[in-house]
Amino acid sequence: MELPRSFVARVLRDLGEAEGGALCAALDTVPPVSVRLNPAKCTPAVAGMASDNLSAGFPHLAFARRVPWCDAGWYLAERPSFTFDSDFHAGAYYVQEASSQFVGYLLRDAGVAGARILDLCAAPGGKTTLYASLVGESGLVVANEIDRRRAAVLADNVRKWGLGNMAVTACDPQAVCDFEAWFDVVAVDAPCSGEGMFRKDPEARAAWSEANVRMCAARQDTILREAWRALKPGGVLLYSTCTFNREEDEGTLERFAAFAGGELVAAEVPPVPVEWGILCGKAGAFHTFRFYPHRTLGEGFFAAVARKAPDASGRPRTPKARRSLFAAVDRAAREELMRWTLAPERMCYARVADTCYGWFEAQADAVRQLSEALPVICSGVAFGQLFKGRLKPDPALAFHPGLNRDAVPTADLDEETALRYLRRQDIAADALCEGLNLIACRNRALGFAKRIGARVNNMYPNSLRIIKQE
Repeated sequence: MELPRSFVARVLRDLGEAEGGALCAALDTVPPVSVRLNPAKCTPAVAGMASDNLSAGFPHLAFARRVPWCDAGWYLAERPSFTFDSDFHAGAYYVQEASSQFVGYLLRDAGVAGARILDLCAAPGGKTTLYASLVGESGLVVANEIDRRRAAVLADNVRKWGLGNMAVTACDPQAVCDFEAWFDVVAVDAPCSGEGMFRKDPEARAAWSEANVRMCAARQDTILREAWRALKPGGVLLYSTCTFNREEDEGTLERFAAFAGGELVAAEVPPVPVEWGILCGKAGAFHTFRFYPHRTLGEGFFAAVARKAPDASGRPRTPKARRSLFAAVDRAAREELMRWTLAPERMCYARVADTCYGWFEAQADAVRQLSEALPVICSGVAFGQLFKGRLKPDPALAFHPGLNRDAVPTADLDEETALRYLRRQDIAADALCEGLNLIACRNRALGFAKRIGARVNNMYPNSLRIIKQE
């Protein structure tokens, strides 16, 4: 499908014939493929790995070179069939466009370990899981998505990443931003006209219109103003889109700056080497970063960062609790739950309905406050249900890097058998111990199964099973 004519006319007018023509030509080329590895599930540590060493641990991925602004990011030489790679289902990596990984680089010097981050428009979860790796177990990432269907996909990706320091909410931005002055960082990856996706998504071309650009800009204005309420004085505001036009990028920032007034100040940003091809600029207090696919190895992307002044008005406020969800677990139940984790002293446990959960102690009270005021569909680590004092593990527990594997035998399957498990097909019992087993491939956990004599009860969630045929 051809590029929209009015889009081409605007690009040529704004960038000039040579630069605009190069951009339009690039939008008809094959996009690069990139992934971001999960540091918690890679051995040895991601930092310092060479591509040849990585290939031994990820046989389905042909690593080409590192994404320069993300230590865990890699370009691939070719696009594999991710659906049929057990490492993808284990949450060992996330398929994330290289340009969008830059948001983590912008927070490099912001001291976000242990921070509370709000990812306000979070689905499907690429940036959410990136932030989770940055803040560590003492931090918390609240990922909000207003669309319930997209929020369910987000929650699946959060569980698969497995870190246990995320909470997924599904509500209007206004509702989650009623947690005023509560977050150290608020990230707004704003709904936009999607011009930066024209190369990889023909539907984005078909849906584009000048009217949609204006509608998106108006929506962005509203979301940013809500985001501002949720940000602590001194906190970082991170704005991004996957579009090129000024109205949704610098224009949105300028309109917001007029709203925020003198409480919006510049943030410190790390240096951006010229050879990366990123166009750096300023929009008032915002540092801006623009990715063009004819200049950088990635899709079209725009990012900007600023701070809320340390002496800005506003104080922390949380909405009134609407319900009480968390029930304490007794001593016996706690001991059983502690048996399943490597660091039980750093976790708090509670029961929600009939499922037991664990949260890192540093943010457990924050998650409780969120859950009692907002529709939280996923948080912490779901441990599972207790029957006669023994845990029937939730599938999400398998993805948690802090799982104590001594709690249950591990059946490390070959790739072909692992794919049968992921399809919820029958697998041979002789590879499993009698009773409950953790199922893994290349030592990366995928879920649970129970052997009962010659039969295996596949406990992989039906909603996640592979249904695509090779």
